[in-house]
Amino acid sequence: MAESVPVRCPACRREHVYAAPVFPCACGAPVRAPLVRGAAPVPITHRTWADEWVSVRCLSCGRQDQWPHPELGCPCGTILRVIVRSVAAGPCEGAPQAAPPLHIPLPPTAPAPRPAFHPVTIRTARDAVTAAALYLKWLGYRDVRHVEPHNGAAVGLHAPGLVARVEPSTRRTTVRDVETLWLSALAESVVPVHFSLAGYTEEARFRADTLAVPLFVLDFTGTPQPVNSPADELVTTGGGD
Repeated sequence: MAESVPVRCPACRREHVYAAPVFPCACGAPVRAPLVRGAAPVPITHRTWADEWVSVRCLSCGRQDQWPHPELGCPCGTILRVIVRSVAAGPCEGAPQAAPPLHIPLPPTAPAPRPAFHPVTIRTARDAVTAAALYLKWLGYRDVRHVEPHNGAAVGLHAPGLVARVEPSTRRTTVRDVETLWLSALAESVVPVHFSLAGYTEEARFRADTLAVPLFVLDFTGTPQPVNSPADELVTTGGGD
């Protein structure tokens, strides 16, 4: 499960919940830079090559590689470098000291790294749906389209090979919501994905793990955060064709 930490922007004092992106190790296991809880982020005013990379060790095979340093874009316009524990830099550094490689190490069959996701600030329910749709496109799904809800139901998103549900209200997603989405996806032989603004009940998260339904929480910056292992896997592998 993704580890999320609170990150407060020093420019506007807005607090975000952030989880580091996942990258694929050469052994196939997902790799995530370990975040330092409570460490103040560093505003990026200029960039250097060394600052863009961080050394991370794969917990599955022990391989050490250089990966892009986690960053967070605040709606106020400030770009923040989130503090991580770098294998090369020590227990609490903002950037690695070791010279980075000339390329990002990827397994031979891995796709090219995706560009950074550009979120939209969530102010309305429609913004939440738009943020989820943009994220699915970023993951690789094409022709994402909205399906108008009926009887107050959550908004649906459909794409080839995918059915998604977006709950933009302040109601926590329940186990019944997860099961309904899973049954819909099962009937169409597609992947189910759920987005929620208010989060999930404990029963819903447990059931989603059992059914392998990826769950994401939308923060108000418009950046979906994975909250279970199926979601982590989807972020790693991407979607679509």
